[in-house]
Amino acid sequence: MAQFLAAKANAPDAILFFRMGDFYELFFRDAEIAAAALGITLTKRGKHQGEDIPMAGVPVHALEGYLARLIRQGFKAAICEQMEDPAEARKRGSKAVVRRDIVRVVTPGTLTEDSLLDARGANRLAAVAVRKGRAAVAVVELSAGVVDVVACALEDLGATLASFRPSEVLVPDRLFSDEATKDALNGSGGVVQALPQALGEPVGARSRVERLYGVSSLDGFGTFEEAEVSALGLVAAYLETTQAGKIPALAPPRRSGDTGFLAIDPATRLSLEIDRTQRGEREGSLLASIDRTVTSGGARALAERIARPLRDPAAINDGLDAVEWLLERRDLRRDLREGLKASSDVARAVGRLVLGRGGPRDLAGIRNGLAIAEGIAGLFPPVRDPSMEPLAGPPLRIAACLDKLALTPELGHLLAALAEGLVQEPPHLARDGGFVNAGFRPELDEARQLRDDSRRVVADLEARAVQQSGVPFKVRHNAVLGYFLETTAKAAEPLMRPTGESPFIHRQTLANQVRFTTVELSELDAKISQAGHRALAIEGETFETWRRTVQSLAQPLQAVAEALAELDAHAALSEWAEEVGAVRPHVDDSLCFEVSAGRHPVVEAAVKAAGDPYTPNDCRLDGAGQGCARLSIVTGPNMAGKSTFLRQNALLVVLAQAGAFVPARSMRLGVVDRLFSRVGAGDDLARGRSTFMMEMVETAAILTQATGRSFVVLDEIGRGTATYDGLAIAWATAEALHDRNQARTLFATHYHELAGLETRLAHVCNLSMRAKEWNGELVFLHEAAPGAADRSYGVQVAKLAGVPSAVVSRAREVLDRLEGEKTSNTSLNDLPLFAMAEPPPPPPSSAVDDALKGIDPDELTPREALEALYRLKGLAGR
Repeated sequence: MAQFLAAKANAPDAILFFRMGDFYELFFRDAEIAAAALGITLTKRGKHQGEDIPMAGVPVHALEGYLARLIRQGFKAAICEQMEDPAEARKRGSKAVVRRDIVRVVTPGTLTEDSLLDARGANRLAAVAVRKGRAAVAVVELSAGVVDVVACALEDLGATLASFRPSEVLVPDRLFSDEATKDALNGSGGVVQALPQALGEPVGARSRVERLYGVSSLDGFGTFEEAEVSALGLVAAYLETTQAGKIPALAPPRRSGDTGFLAIDPATRLSLEIDRTQRGEREGSLLASIDRTVTSGGARALAERIARPLRDPAAINDGLDAVEWLLERRDLRRDLREGLKASSDVARAVGRLVLGRGGPRDLAGIRNGLAIAEGIAGLFPPVRDPSMEPLAGPPLRIAACLDKLALTPELGHLLAALAEGLVQEPPHLARDGGFVNAGFRPELDEARQLRDDSRRVVADLEARAVQQSGVPFKVRHNAVLGYFLETTAKAAEPLMRPTGESPFIHRQTLANQVRFTTVELSELDAKISQAGHRALAIEGETFETWRRTVQSLAQPLQAVAEALAELDAHAALSEWAEEVGAVRPHVDDSLCFEVSAGRHPVVEAAVKAAGDPYTPNDCRLDGAGQGCARLSIVTGPNMAGKSTFLRQNALLVVLAQAGAFVPARSMRLGVVDRLFSRVGAGDDLARGRSTFMMEMVETAAILTQATGRSFVVLDEIGRGTATYDGLAIAWATAEALHDRNQARTLFATHYHELAGLETRLAHVCNLSMRAKEWNGELVFLHEAAPGAADRSYGVQVAKLAGVPSAVVSRAREVLDRLEGEKTSNTSLNDLPLFAMAEPPPPPPSSAVDDALKGIDPDELTPREALEALYRLKGLAGR
């Protein structure tokens, strides 16, 4: 218990799994928490300070399953292993305790095991730092060795953090007092861990990052802002603690400024359901609808592209070039995807092996990945061939992948060694042995031959013992007795009453069995044991040699994995584009947004699955305001498709800037810097925010952050309050977006009065979602057409929803009465709220005014002027 308490002191905030033989035991408060969280039995063992010690335990072989459940509930777990064999401990004395130590702290952001990870989703650890008015986010995907760092403005912290979807976020404790930072952290979706502020100080942080990468300076990685160094330092400090000194294989930090990616805040991501639906599920999201990848690495690469669309038109078009090139080469794309299907997750295999958590199957994954990389590289035409046309070779993004797939001599040697020495289907654990091919190491073959021959000798000895004694013996083995002869108690009776000298020596009697040994069997036991141990030791040594080679080649191996993943993502987007008839968007630096026959990628898939046609729609906005409006007021009935129309166009922006084709007849897009969506209703009761309050908070963020290059979709602003209040807010918001922000905007509303903005503001147009009444029924056409809707058809929609007929009839009566009370001369201008301010009536004239009107200064002599001045002063004094 003293040993347990010492280990617990080193990980006070984690649940300590304390290895004791074949179980991990938990004690004290840890046992109580784990028993409740995992549903395992809580018992007690011994006493501490006179009180019973609570205890719970899990089998060693089942640890990963229990860890997964704990991590999903937000707990941290420390793994305390036995660091020596009990036989070694006994050499220090009969009562010596086996040496134990914490080998790892498991947290949501530092998982590496396949069983704990989503194969098709990244698992990221993020750190946030703020220095000199600038924020930075450092992100590491430990399982794949990828590191990103982004510096941004404070107001962009939430959007930057949300783009990575971290599982865990590290933050200096002093930032918890900042309300804006709290909002960004809460919107990230990850478990937040507070660290001491001192760990983020730039000097110490830089030193830790240098130690993590084994370099004397970070200058070789580029120039970093103070906030970036602080964020990277927090990550380095956390990895030093959780990985117990083991240095992971990390690629150099990929640095991208705040202008590199399309900014999408958490509320917009949730509203548009980009990678998760509003229920938190992947199925039904944009990502799920377009994902045609065939590898787990490719799925993660595609998810990153969709989560972080680019902002640079040149980089976007490079991605579109790759998709188009593969789309035009169906046979090559088919062969590429077939080859990739057999590929393993090389990046995560490398990560596990470097951290000492991998096994022979990870080596097999690297072998397969390297072999497939060679084969895939051979599918493509040469990157630079003088006989080709200048543009006939692969585009830049494809060519870069092919360069990474060209194996270096060191990788070639590793592939050859694994192909020759590793069996085709190795076991999961190195300690099980049996993963090295025969003939690879002669000394291993010798040990195996002795072990296997001895087993045949055991079988022969068993047969001779049966023949000699007439007793049906079976040779068994356990750790206490070694090899022994076992038979039933009844069969052993003759041997228990020996008449002369017997070669069979009695060792043990159980309830139903009796065990014997012989001198020959005892000698054989030693030989077999030594041969088996030697064979395992040689295999363990071989595995460690391969593991160290992988560790030394971690970066080129990760480059191969990255190339395979990117090729899969490109090919998947091409496959999807062909499947749904998507086209290449024209992306440039203009402020244009022009879509012809656009379709919502998720809704279209659902509609077609139901056997119904999807109605495409056009949309045109122009931020420059030349010949086209930059703000469209969208009206129409409920259920007519206004929200789908708004989301559709926002998702087309995401797809285009992610380098994907778009479901439309054509699309031209002037690159967007920020995307905002306020569609749908929701509250935040935990923070005391009503639905209307949340709507206003999100609207405020749009009005303060949107620029002339932004794209905004707003749905039903102002609906959560009184009619005139809501109308006033919607009106003022539309004016601000038009006049001040000048963002390209789709503004859906049921306040038909807003249609009047078309004649009041220079760059506003009206669109309406069409519906028709036919034989008393409402038919939705799902068409967006110029002009404003005249009605919302709310009563008809209520009828469609199944509202009782009596209520519908009464609603129609009330509606007819309200509409009948409207006067024909009432208009928006007559509403006091929106009436133009009339000039106030002139005040009545005074005696001074009348006297002044009779004076002509140019005609007065000096004396007359003085007299006039005295006269005016006298009048003013009255």
